[in-house]
Amino acid sequence: MMRIDLAQLSAFAAVVEEGSFEAAARRLHVTPSAVSQRVKALESRLGRVLVSRTRPAGATDAGQLLARYARQVRLLESEALSGLASDDVEVRLAVAVNADSLATWFLPALTGLADGRGARFELHQEDQDHSATLLREGAVMAAVTADPHAVQGCGVRPLGRMRYLGVATPAFARRWFPDGPAAAAFAAATSLLLNRKDALQDRFVRELTGRRIVLPVTVVPTSHGFAEATILGLAWALLPESMARPALDDGRLVEIAPGRHLDVPLYWQRWKLASPLLDELTDAVVAAAAGQLRAPKP
Repeated sequence: MMRIDLAQLSAFAAVVEEGSFEAAARRLHVTPSAVSQRVKALESRLGRVLVSRTRPAGATDAGQLLARYARQVRLLESEALSGLASDDVEVRLAVAVNADSLATWFLPALTGLADGRGARFELHQEDQDHSATLLREGAVMAAVTADPHAVQGCGVRPLGRMRYLGVATPAFARRWFPDGPAAAAFAAATSLLLNRKDALQDRFVRELTGRRIVLPVTVVPTSHGFAEATILGLAWALLPESMARPALDDGRLVEIAPGRHLDVPLYWQRWKLASPLLDELTDAVVAAAAGQLRAPKP
């Protein structure tokens, strides 16, 4: 029966996660040559190229499944050693989270595990429409995602709906939307994008106008910077309701389409793995979402 050598698996995982053989060697306290030999031996044993020799190095398609397995092995090993009261065991959870969840409701869910279990986290900021890809690649063991379809080997639970409001400063709204949210106004007024994957503004405008409009955009790559740029009058934007509400209440912002909004259903996907720590993280995330997001549609 073919078996995977754990030292070889560890070397492979370190290369994929660190991005180079040299960085992997530093993490494992061995030479780059030793790391290379272990990875080559694993590839020879399995008959597949597992690591792309690029900068940064990464897992090939064949290596992605093995990368997930390597993280699972490390998590179970860490939990077992932690249960034996070993003092020098680091339990690390890799999770993908969209920027707006990270900026609003997600982080409090981690506090109890960090305090009570000594868990550490490797958070990957990724758009909710793309975070499931990191699960498929084995880069993370759980994700906040907009995808309700479970990735192979994962379970999925609904978290709730994040509501977005189209907002701008009163002066910006008067200048660019004097007749309300018309198609011509959207074609002329600058909107904000978090990144080039961000399609929420396009969806919002399409629902309002029934048309696909090429929006003039300014890219601001952080949620808090996004909100600040809107309040400064740089552009109009879609902001999470909880982030926009204080500025709406004090008059710094107004809704450009009063009574209209965009709801984005969010889901929690995680490995189907018998891991008490992943179970605790799931419970904490579901509870935090229930306190901040709108309830899932029945």
